[in-house]
Amino acid sequence: MKVGIAFANIGPFGDAEGGAAFARAAEAAGIDSLWTVEHVVYPDDYGSTYPYDRSGRMPMTPDTDLTDPLTWLTWVGAHTSTIRLATGILILPERNPVVLAKQLGTMDALTGGRVDLGIGVGWLREEFDALGIPWERRGARTDEYVAAMRTLWSGDSVSFDGDFVSFAGVSSNPKPVDGVVPIVVGGHTEAAARRAGRLGDGFFPGTGDLDHLLEVMRREAEAHDRDPDAIEVTWGGDIPAGEDPVAAAEALAAKGVSRVVVPSFLFWRDPEASLAEFGERVVAPLADL
Repeated sequence: MKVGIAFANIGPFGDAEGGAAFARAAEAAGIDSLWTVEHVVYPDDYGSTYPYDRSGRMPMTPDTDLTDPLTWLTWVGAHTSTIRLATGILILPERNPVVLAKQLGTMDALTGGRVDLGIGVGWLREEFDALGIPWERRGARTDEYVAAMRTLWSGDSVSFDGDFVSFAGVSSNPKPVDGVVPIVVGGHTEAAARRAGRLGDGFFPGTGDLDHLLEVMRREAEAHDRDPDAIEVTWGGDIPAGEDPVAAAEALAAKGVSRVVVPSFLFWRDPEASLAEFGERVVAPLADL
């Protein structure tokens, strides 16, 4: 069982010194991957419901630093050598896929093939409005952007013709080290589970009914002649308070989960010592699962 850390680019780890030190300590502790969050802007007023807190509100204020995930991952990638560098998640329909394919190919090449692209369709309509991007059909836009980026990574002089993006006879280099950046679909809805089954290299439900979501994902994969067992599952949901984390991870592994992620705020106080202790107590015992 792999262990990752979510919300990696916030709080004391969002700046240059804190991020580099945190990433090195996480790598030394045996942490498999770092997962970032993002919002391009924070609207002063928003009616959209934040889905990961009962209040429906984001747990930060407008003046909170939220470091750009791609910039942050490149920075910490330059200060580490093995830990994977993942967006968890990037709001894909807010990005230009041709530019993003170039950025990710460059990041992956510079870091030795360590980038994972976790994607979501977004929940904050007011952010889309500020960016001038239509809220409607953002799911279809997301699917097409994935296909367009994979086309750009597939070779040179490639072409693509879709509803949202079209190009002909173009090349984007450098390519990712393994020819593609793995795409992990994030989300806690049935739509996200279906998207993961249809096109994802991985699935990252941050909350929700895991058993049901995995059933939906596997059914969709089979409907598209894909092997559901080849879709790597990362669980970001809660482990009940007081439960032995090793036993909980064993139960998740039996369901088909291959990675669990924990929030970075667990390590905000004395990061080096707390990560070292976590590595010995949790990460090492899970290595053979």
